[in-house]
Amino acid sequence: MSEQDSLPAHLAALQQVLERMPPVAAMQIRVDAYADGVLALRAPLAANVNDKGNAFGGSLSSALTLSGWALVTLRLRLAGFDADVYVADSHVRYLAPVYEDLLAQAQAADDADWDAFLATFAQRGKARIEVVARQPGEAGKPAAELTGRFVAFARR
Repeated sequence: MSEQDSLPAHLAALQQVLERMPPVAAMQIRVDAYADGVLALRAPLAANVNDKGNAFGGSLSSALTLSGWALVTLRLRLAGFDADVYVADSHVRYLAPVYEDLLAQAQAADDADWDAFLATFAQRGKARIEVVARQPGEAGKPAAELTGRFVAFARR
């Protein structure tokens, strides 16, 4: 089975994991798409709204973090690895209020190398990679942005 053929099954498996986490289920986060190295998660504003009528900062941070986790988990699974993935550290910038559904879009940072990450994981059973996740805003600028290091450990 090719990577492209197995993609829908892997995305469905990620969705099942998200649904088993009570806080994430309450946010109603859904795996939206994976294309061109970008994994997107969606969540309705109504389930993630604050007292001002826009997206709650904690929900934005959670959705961005989860999109990074899901991206790294997906890339490992597509390469045939079973791993536990964690966020090691992250920094979130809130740049503009969000008055629409959340759309967290994660991709490897510009200087990250998936091939090196996967090779390191294959050799050592652990690896780390930097990910950038963004919530789109107006005029092509992000409304929120997370940069984070994600680590993966082989399951034993």
